[in-house]
Amino acid sequence: MKKIQAGVIAALALVLSFTLSACGGGSDTIKIAYQGPLSGGEAQTGIDEQNAVKFAIELYNATNPEKKIELVSADDQGDGTVAAGVAPGIANDESIVAVVGPAYSGATIASLPYYKEAGMPMISPSATKVSLTDPAVAGEFGGPVFHRIPATDKIQGPALGKLAVSGVAAPKVFVVDDQTAYSVGLVEYLLPSLPKASLVGTDSTKNDTADFAPTVAKIKAKGANVVIYTGYYSQAAVLVKQLRDAGYKGIFAGGDGVLNSEFAVLAGAAAEGARLTGATVPLGELSPELAAKFKESQGVEPGVYAAESFDAANIIIEAIKAGNTTRATILAYIKTVAYVGVGGQTISFDANGDSTLGFINGFLVKDGKVVSTGAVK
Repeated sequence: MKKIQAGVIAALALVLSFTLSACGGGSDTIKIAYQGPLSGGEAQTGIDEQNAVKFAIELYNATNPEKKIELVSADDQGDGTVAAGVAPGIANDESIVAVVGPAYSGATIASLPYYKEAGMPMISPSATKVSLTDPAVAGEFGGPVFHRIPATDKIQGPALGKLAVSGVAAPKVFVVDDQTAYSVGLVEYLLPSLPKASLVGTDSTKNDTADFAPTVAKIKAKGANVVIYTGYYSQAAVLVKQLRDAGYKGIFAGGDGVLNSEFAVLAGAAAEGARLTGATVPLGELSPELAAKFKESQGVEPGVYAAESFDAANIIIEAIKAGNTTRATILAYIKTVAYVGVGGQTISFDANGDSTLGFINGFLVKDGKVVSTGAVK
């Protein structure tokens, strides 16, 4: 209920005024929006991504272009119900020409009806649910407006399963989802990839669960030595702490929903050794020089999906630089783009909105920090 109330307030705020700006309004400015969780339990993901979008806009505006860019902030808390209250305000503001986001798959699904009707170009840096680019799933397909930078869960699911059981002689895997669109979708591609007969149990919990005792009891009863959680980092922190408190000594793994510096902070010592996956490379690995400029500009280190958010924003910026200032012309530009991203790889999109990038990287929580371990192969 708090999320729903927050969504109504956010929607009203968007209708009344778009207050987050990189410069003043006027005919010499053009607006793009970032949509993601900027408050609530998943806020760090949105803050990390929006910082990268801000950075891209600041670099562009510093070149003193004829038409500057203004950033509009749309906080959907990573929740579909909230997103359904936020998206109409973005879609109905004709001065907004494109959206970076949404960050999460469920929020994307809830936003799509409004953005599709408005012809709003979208580039998500992190929404990975396969159906978003599958024309066979009419209620969730984002075409023609939706595009994304990362690989989908069709690739991440098997990679997560492989990383989770790596080095475990006789894996006994227990999988927990949080009932969200992303989490359930990831499980769909994870389970078939697990070693034969290794799956000993599954459970499905709400994404606001405070007491995981029933789930922990099931995990212990099954003798699991690998637990994979496919939800988001705030809940993963609660689960892993309760698992460790109950004496669980095995592997804890999660997908890119868990992949966030805040997971290690919230879970503390219980997160140590956790294995995570994500279709992202830390900005500092791709370009130490750019990462240093980012920190100087934003006052913080680049977060998860910073590189993908930076690239998504810059594809839209390149469209604007090429003279495209309407939703229709920016969308047409995105459809044919061949953009060289910060990592040196060329990013383009297929007819359904998927990018040409298809990698999944592994990460490890070590000494309280999330450390990249390279591509999962």
